[in-house]
Parts: sequence; structure tokens; C-alpha cells
Amino acid sequence: MKVIDSITSSLLLSYTVSAFAPQSLRAQKQRQCSAAAPLHMSGDRAHTEKMLEDMMGDDWRTFRAKLVAQELADAQPEQDIRNAHRTMHQSDTAWRNGGNGGFFSGAMSFIKGNNNHNREQQNQQEQNANVQRDHLDMPNIDDSSLLACNDPFASAEDIPALLEPRVKIDSKRWAHQLPNVEPGCVLIANEKLGGVFHQTVVLIIDHDDVNGSTGLVINRPLEGTLMQISSATTSAERKGNLDKGLQMAFNAAKVSYGGPVMQDDYTVLHGWGEVEGSKKVAPGVFVGGSSELAFEARRSNFNPAHALFTKGHAAWVPNQLQREINRGVWYIASASSNFILRYAGAELKDGVDNPDDLWADILTAMGGHFPQIAQAFAGPGDKRMKKLP
Repeated sequence: MKVIDSITSSLLLSYTVSAFAPQSLRAQKQRQCSAAAPLHMSGDRAHTEKMLEDMMGDDWRTFRAKLVAQELADAQPEQDIRNAHRTMHQSDTAWRNGGNGGFFSGAMSFIKGNNNHNREQQNQQEQNANVQRDHLDMPNIDDSSLLACNDPFASAEDIPALLEPRVKIDSKRWAHQLPNVEPGCVLIANEKLGGVFHQTVVLIIDHDDVNGSTGLVINRPLEGTLMQISSATTSAERKGNLDKGLQMAFNAAKVSYGGPVMQDDYTVLHGWGEVEGSKKVAPGVFVGGSSELAFEARRSNFNPAHALFTKGHAAWVPNQLQREINRGVWYIASASSNFILRYAGAELKDGVDNPDDLWADILTAMGGHFPQIAQAFAGPGDKRMKKLP
């Protein structure tokens, strides 16, 4: 309604000026309206569009996360069969080698018939598993599912991508591994990586083969607010180049160490919307647009606590990041916007989220062997950096 009201007010003002004002005043008012309208409309429209996307569930990454979760769930029974086969094989080998002493060796003749029977069952289970694997690429879809997808041209092979996955995930708290880097993904530092990137989470902003990659560390909050850090006079390094107007508008905003490159520069991370001067990195995640956000903050439309300013950034020349990934330096993951905006006012889930350890939270949500890594290499958490390195 704010957007519609703003449009209506602008149109009425233009009509009134045209009809009744002198020519010079009319031209002056029209110039003022044309200059002011985009500034007012940009924030409102961007936030409204973002809210509509949230209501409609228009996040393709969430749908992909559901598909990944479904694939993992479908693969689990087959993995259980393989584990059972491995255990049976190891047990059978131990019996035949007499590895349990003379008493068990003497009992071999008693259980030999049972072993033969077990091997027959094992062969049958392996054949069943092979049949299951043969049908993974050709899913058995019934006619009701074909009708449910509402696509008259859909084939059985198309159905898995058209139907809602059976596995449910928390839309605000999910993460899964990715095979390749993409804008909006996060790099999770390998547990053995040291230095300034130890247990960091890096949001990838840009990535291509020509210009390389840029990213922001999003889990190294610094001590103090934006006003305190940007106004510090004890160190020119910490002062940065933030103007006074933004300092006042975002005086209580958090600041994170963003990376070792250009540490005098600030970048704002937020979930408000694709305002003027910003870039949509992923659904619900935006960088830039600080001037427009400051305008909305002064109108009390935007909460400055829902912005994270990162100081500096990370950068890789073409192919450098891929070489690091090939060496195992980083895990690549797609993560929910609530994870990415952890320090930009995102909602926390009581009893589940660790508000001080984003690295461990994302690894835990990724499933597989990653929760064990998070637990085994638990560190001091995110709030370990008191000043810039």
C-alpha cells in the first residue's frame, strides 16, 4: 500500500502543479518531483518485491536444497545395504581364517552350512541393489504423479524435477555441499586452514573465469559499532573512508572483518531488497546500496541493526580459487539467507543455532560427515577478532 499511495500522491501533485501553478513554479515543482520520486520509490519498491518473493517462496535455492535432501534420503537405504554387505564379508573372512582362536575354529564345521546360506542371501541382496541402481536414472512414476504435475508433455524422467520433493527442510536453516563455485554460495574454511581465514565463512559476490572471484568474510564481527570503528582515531587503518552521514544513519550497525584486500573500504550486506546501488547476490541477500538504506533508516523504515558492514574483502585472480578448492582448502556450500545474514539481524532458532559459531552451524546443517568435523574441530567461535589483522 505504501508503494501505491506514493504513486498516487506523486500523480496528484503533478496534476495540481500543471493545472494551477505558474509556468516557472510548475517547472520547478516538476523537477523536484522527478528528482525525489525515484529516491523514495526505490527503497519501497525493492522491499515490497523482496517481501512478495518471501511470501511466494520464490527461492530456487530452497527448492534445490529439497532435491538434494531427497537424493540423500533415497541413497541411504542403498548405503545401508553396502554397509551390511561389508560387515558380513568381514565377519565371514574372520571365521574362515580362524582368527578367533581354537574354540571358534572348532565350531567352523557347525556354522559352515549357515555361512553358505548367508552367502546366498548376500548374492540375492546384491542383485536387488543392482536392480535398484539400474532404476535410479529411470524412476518408477505412477499415473497419478504424472497428472499431478499438470504438464501434458511431461515424461517419467521429468517428474522428479516437477513434483514437490517428499523431504521437508527448514526454509530458514538449510545448507548443502555444491560441486562448483557460484555467486551467492559460501566458502567454508577447511578445518585445517589457519591464519586469518581459520574457520571463516566467505560469501562469494562475483565469480567468473575472466575477472576471478571476490567475496566477503561474514563471520568475523569486530568489537564496537560502525560509529565507533569508523571514527577511531588511534589507527588510521581502522578509520576507513565512510562519510559522516552514513556513520550517523548506521551508528549501531555491526562491522565484520571482510578480508585482507582494501581494508579501508566498507561494503554493506543486508536483506532489505535490491535498492538503488545494490546487487542481489542470492534470493533475499543483497550487497551495496548504503545511501538508499540510509534514507530508509532516516524515515524509520529500515532498522540499521539489520545491516552488516564488512571492512575489506577477499579476492582471487582467475583460477586461483579453483586451485585452492582442488587442494581442499575450502568446502563449497549453498546456505539459507538466514545463515548468510546471521550478523545482519537474521532470526535465530532457539536451542538449535549457536549465535557465536556460524562456521559450525553451517557445517552441521550440511549433513553427511560435516557435523562430525564441526564437533571435532570446535574452536573459539566467530567473535575472536578484536581488531583488524
